[in-house]
Amino acid sequence: MMFKVYVYVLDTLADWELGYVTAELNSRRFFKKDAPGVSVKTVGISKEPLKTMGGLSIVPDCVLDELAVDGESVLLLPGANTWDRPEHGAIIQKAGEFLSAGAVVCAICGATAALANAGLLDNRMHTSNGVGYLEMVSPGYKGQDFYVDQPSAADHNLITAGSAGALLWAKQIIERLNVFQPDTLEAWYAYFSTGEAQHFFALMQTLSAGQ
Repeated sequence: MMFKVYVYVLDTLADWELGYVTAELNSRRFFKKDAPGVSVKTVGISKEPLKTMGGLSIVPDCVLDELAVDGESVLLLPGANTWDRPEHGAIIQKAGEFLSAGAVVCAICGATAALANAGLLDNRMHTSNGVGYLEMVSPGYKGQDFYVDQPSAADHNLITAGSAGALLWAKQIIERLNVFQPDTLEAWYAYFSTGEAQHFFALMQTLSAGQ
């Protein structure tokens, strides 16, 4: 098995929201021995360079037409200040195709608003920066009954988060892909959420134990 992780990149992309999950999926540093393969690629509406919110330049690896949509595909949609631009409608349509095909869609911050506006959160458990945020920025939003007040929420093949939920979002994505041993994932999350050294040593021990 090979998971194909596509990271949608757009101008003003919120750098910090992707850092935990892309670093772990690409480096494989804490993967279990029998973990499935993972490829991480950036995808854009073109291959023109773009600038993140932090001022970093990214040249997309591929464009939308190159996305494979199947049960081993994963789409990561980061936050950005430019989600209201019409050209991003194509990736939201693609996100709907992913969800219908059983592929995993992971959206955080502003990307959740784009999904909400397209009706993709109307009948799925989800979270964001607050239900009031979605109502304010997404005129088409009708998913209030499915909103949960948590930093990140996993519902089958949809994983959503608010802008402060990047760490839990990463944990839920890693868990969904089943690439860490459970004890490794718990120690990893405990360390990065608390900074306590005991959890770092527990994390190292799960790896030295041959897992």
